[in-house]
Amino acid sequence: MTSRTATAAARATVYGYPRQGANRELKKAIEGYWKGRVTADELRAAAAELRRTNWRQLAEAGIDEVPAGDFSYYDHVLDTTVMVGAIPDRHRAAVETDALDGYFAMARGTQEVAPLEMTKWFDTNYHYLVPELGPDTVFTADSAKQVAELKEALALGLAARPVLVGPVTYLLLAKPAPGMAVGFDPLTLLDRLLPVYAEVLADLRAAGAEWVQLDEPALVQDRSPAELNAAERAYRELGGLTDRPKLLLASYFDRLGDAMPLLAKAPVEGLALDFTEAAVANLDALAAVGGLPGKRLVAGVVNGRNIWVNDLEKSLSLLGTLLGLADRVDVAASCSLLHVPIDTATERDIEPQILRWLSFARQKTTEIVTLAKGLAQGTGTITAELAANRADLASRANSPLTYDPAVRTRAAAVTAADARRSRPYAERAAAQHARLGLPLLPTTTIGSFPQTGELRTARADLRAGRLDTAGYEERVKAEIQEVISFQEKAGLDVLVHGEAERNDMVQYFAEQLTGYLATRHGWVQSYGTRYVRPPVLAGDLSRPEPMTVRWTTYAQSLTARPVKGMLTGPVTMLAWSFVRDDQPLADTARQVALALRDEVNDLEAAGTSVIQVDEPALRETLPLRAADHAAYLAWATEAFRLTTAGVRPDTQIHTHMCYAEFGDIVQAIDDLDADVISLEAARSRMQVARELAAHGYPREAGPGVYDIHSPRVPSTEETVGLLRTGLRAIPAERLWVNPDCGLKTRAWPETRASLENLVAAARTVRDELPAS
Repeated sequence: MTSRTATAAARATVYGYPRQGANRELKKAIEGYWKGRVTADELRAAAAELRRTNWRQLAEAGIDEVPAGDFSYYDHVLDTTVMVGAIPDRHRAAVETDALDGYFAMARGTQEVAPLEMTKWFDTNYHYLVPELGPDTVFTADSAKQVAELKEALALGLAARPVLVGPVTYLLLAKPAPGMAVGFDPLTLLDRLLPVYAEVLADLRAAGAEWVQLDEPALVQDRSPAELNAAERAYRELGGLTDRPKLLLASYFDRLGDAMPLLAKAPVEGLALDFTEAAVANLDALAAVGGLPGKRLVAGVVNGRNIWVNDLEKSLSLLGTLLGLADRVDVAASCSLLHVPIDTATERDIEPQILRWLSFARQKTTEIVTLAKGLAQGTGTITAELAANRADLASRANSPLTYDPAVRTRAAAVTAADARRSRPYAERAAAQHARLGLPLLPTTTIGSFPQTGELRTARADLRAGRLDTAGYEERVKAEIQEVISFQEKAGLDVLVHGEAERNDMVQYFAEQLTGYLATRHGWVQSYGTRYVRPPVLAGDLSRPEPMTVRWTTYAQSLTARPVKGMLTGPVTMLAWSFVRDDQPLADTARQVALALRDEVNDLEAAGTSVIQVDEPALRETLPLRAADHAAYLAWATEAFRLTTAGVRPDTQIHTHMCYAEFGDIVQAIDDLDADVISLEAARSRMQVARELAAHGYPREAGPGVYDIHSPRVPSTEETVGLLRTGLRAIPAERLWVNPDCGLKTRAWPETRASLENLVAAARTVRDELPAS
């Protein structure tokens, strides 16, 4: 048992909160600004009101210390780039002319300049803008945003803690700027960066900050001795400053490992740790270093990345153990609540009994407050909450939704042979080339085409009962006809039906599979103003009937060119859902794979010659520690092969990946045994093509030549240049020409122009190839 004084010190806090507003007000304001319908002042006013609303809700829920500075118009790493003055040269003039427009130019690009590269934030589906640094980078402090938002929170009478991306993580996330040597290590800039952080910390202290949170999630990854030494040096220097607030170092997403001793001993006042999935490892490591005597521990015991209710009694037991390891223990979520929706109260379509199992951001703050109260005042003060929590947990565990004997029997019967194609790739390639008759450098797109306002209106009218099913389907058919007609006229070789009927690449399938729940308002930020509604995978999963065959077959009836069947792969179905936590992910993946296998086989039976099974999340879901990679990749690649292995040799299987570091998983990409893979490559200037070549990747690949996350239209000449670069790594007989990703978020005018340029570029380069 601990002293009453230590116990009473427990407080409730969070690392960050969803930015978008209950009705995605931020998205609407920003996109209105881009379109000229909202002024800069109106955008700033809308953002300020959202911040005030969030802070007030947190305070009213009982959160003792709210985060400040976690709000962003686009991305918190981009905000850090602005804070430290690391503006790329190509964007500097735009930023100096208009800071807001320059900020968005870095995020989205303009017709004249390319944006910063975008990739996944650790193993989440959130995307950050990659800093571009070089030996000539000059850092300068600009704390205006951080100071202003702190003052806003303090003006409301709240205890507020500014949140910054830590200097070590910032540099470890960065890449060499264009033109820099590939071997340049941004971490060599640490000594140049630390004085800037010192200046920002001094500014925040002057503005009234008692504590500042410095996020260092990169330290939960495997780090070299040199990187760990850099972290130790950084916090020895920052901790040694006299003109600074108290410092809380925060790590999350995994175990801290080798970084635990150096951070525990750093001259800072607090440490925040993830005690959800990494609970045992972090607890053991913290005990091994003798705890945090005289320091504050913020214990992330509520899962900030998933949406299941917390086991309050289990968390209280863990918190009780932690009380003996620090001077003060506060209660928090495991990471920022950015990664979960805002409120279950708005979900009217989920049965009330099932809704009790779910916990979104507002419910998680309640759990945090309840745990802090129980820790500080004793469990007798929260007996009603504990009883209700026990009932919720029992309801879920005993629900027939979670267990289907037929699904489990089928999954248990899978053999290794079920996950192998019937012929080796060389034989399959010959059969596919004979069947499809495609030219060198075949052109295609990734799958989706622009979702027009008319189409979204039709979908909304269908939900509201203003349009019947027949009328809606006629609208979808008309859209498919337009998409097919455009692709034929543009000269694309392998077509897609455009996915007009799909609301989202995961949700669309989830709504047709047993075991899934769909939310109405469960929006989560993916990047910028792009929000998704991850479905909830609550129980055993199966496919009652075909999901895509009808629309793919209809599209194929409109053209003699091959039309790809389009599916989302099993790993991505898991990664972009809130997945069940009551069984191993490998077991769930096998269930999803078997359901998708049925769909693949039905597409082939209907005459589909090319079937694409997208796995953009394969790299994203890679565990953060190398020791955990092999087990994950074994079941992940098996799940893909189980989905696709049942087709004939002359049916061409494609897959697609985007916005991740693929060099880490090239062997796994090879192990998928797909016939063709398309990958994001435009912003990284064909880096993945070089990585595939270095590995000796033996099959066909389409490194993207059109960055679809920017409104700019790449010229024919620019695309020709990328293709020539691609050909230096991948031979022409195995190189495809395609965009980076689907076109759902783009408008038709830029889509038409970009794809016409893409086809013209392919023809230009094709004509340059020597005659066979």
